Amino acid sequence: MSSNEQSRDAWEKAVEKALEQTPERRQEFQSTSGIPIKRLYENSDISGTEESLGYPGAFPFTRGIQPTMYRGRLWTMRQYAGFGTAEESNKRYHYLLDRGQTGLSVAFDLPTQIGYDSDHAAAMGEVGRVGVAVSSLEDMERLFRGIPLDKISTSMTISATAAILLAFYIVVARRNGCEEKLLQGTVQNDILKEYVARGTYIYPPRPSMRLITDVIVYCKDALPRWNSISISGYHIREAGATAVQELAFTFANALAYVDATLERGLAIDEFAPRLSFFWDCHSSFFEEVAKFRAARRIWATLMKDKYGAKNPRSQMLRFHTQTAGCSLTAQQPENNTVRVALQAMAAVLGGTQSLHTNAFDEALSLPSDQSARLALRTQQIIAYESEVADTIDPLAGSYYVEALTLEIESRVETYLKRIEEMGGAIAAVEAHYFQEEIAREAYRHQKEVESGERVIVGVNRFDEDEGDEKLALLKVDPAVEEKQRKQLHELRARRDKTKVDNSLNHLKKKAQTEENLLPIIIDCALCDATLGEISDVLRDVWGEYKE
Repeated sequence: MSSNEQSRDAWEKAVEKALEQTPERRQEFQSTSGIPIKRLYENSDISGTEESLGYPGAFPFTRGIQPTMYRGRLWTMRQYAGFGTAEESNKRYHYLLDRGQTGLSVAFDLPTQIGYDSDHAAAMGEVGRVGVAVSSLEDMERLFRGIPLDKISTSMTISATAAILLAFYIVVARRNGCEEKLLQGTVQNDILKEYVARGTYIYPPRPSMRLITDVIVYCKDALPRWNSISISGYHIREAGATAVQELAFTFANALAYVDATLERGLAIDEFAPRLSFFWDCHSSFFEEVAKFRAARRIWATLMKDKYGAKNPRSQMLRFHTQTAGCSLTAQQPENNTVRVALQAMAAVLGGTQSLHTNAFDEALSLPSDQSARLALRTQQIIAYESEVADTIDPLAGSYYVEALTLEIESRVETYLKRIEEMGGAIAAVEAHYFQEEIAREAYRHQKEVESGERVIVGVNRFDEDEGDEKLALLKVDPAVEEKQRKQLHELRARRDKTKVDNSLNHLKKKAQTEENLLPIIIDCALCDATLGEISDVLRDVWGEYKE
């Protein structure tokens, strides 16, 4: 028996002796994706990976997309914010920027997300509730008042009306003297995940894809520093998907966008460098770290081998991360502070480019100023006090992390082959394949919570009433809706109605052709056409999607 075998034998005996004292720990463990977790990982579990690990900044980017990673520059601290009126949200943006935030991330209310003005009957009771209400160019101007758009990057979480909100943003930048080519930021512009997981769609999938690619094609030359799409796994995960499904379904959607853009005549290296991704980060610490490492490797390989991308920037997976909203609990909400810190640390160790940390009170309301500040401080403490950013990819070589990375990669590839055999993401969406797979996992997770098999601290264990203090929750003033209605009525009264009608008629005509619609939507914005009016024109031409 070799010395290594002797050591292994001694270890196994020691484990058996220890487990006599804690027999409940004999159970088999699994990750949230159902990957069996071994008690010990060794070199044999990752055999063959030494050569493929590579270096940071080099293909396949397992260890990060930049050679220096955080030793060169920290991630962007980009807190997601928006509520009530544009004026109120503008105050929150200034508040966060003054306290060290390094990028903006805009949350829009539901009417804005599905193409209704604040005075539409369908918007009643929802104006400004889960994000800021933006119905007009004037709203967008108020939202960014006093913020230098050529110096700050802005992310807008919007998909169905992404082209309209981007048009508003471009016009605001022009009026503030900002050169379009210098604008930095991201528009989500990811409609496929809306059909899969979130529901804020307007039009059927195929005309929606046309609008997505219009934005990508326009940004290539006009906004070369802008990320024209942020392909989101976040909402897929929040709907109940596992970490493996989050990657697989998001990459399937991404391939559909790539194929559609190639069909528009662009070469892969003309637009792939500006594709970005948006991931969730849960509390399954090591699985999340491995997920990010696997994601970079999968995307780099797809771009290089499937599409022949030559530019290394086309092969790099750049992503924003948000801590898991669905993990926040209304019970004992102060526990969420710990959950968020744990998840944020996993995102950083996984190599994210930007990060949003949720506020601990978000299961109860929109974040207050105080809870939003604490969420930002969480990132700053990780960045400046934990020392995890002092070396590049500190978990590389961990037997467990590398084995998990390999297993996640393998399972994602299996899913991608299955989806390709179905005809791709659009066909899978139309066949409800993604939706049914996610629903099955969400049901399994909920059963585990309700049975107590999966412990949620403060919910199904350690849930005694400890007399929680009353939290000072943020409440959106109902007067917001009336204020928005009044401003819209005043805008409609003073604008040039003939110009508005002409611009909308022109849009309707061009929507029936293959011409890029973004320049035309910009013209509509310049004439003060509202978000709802522009959306309605496209509804008339393309119809609405019904589940």
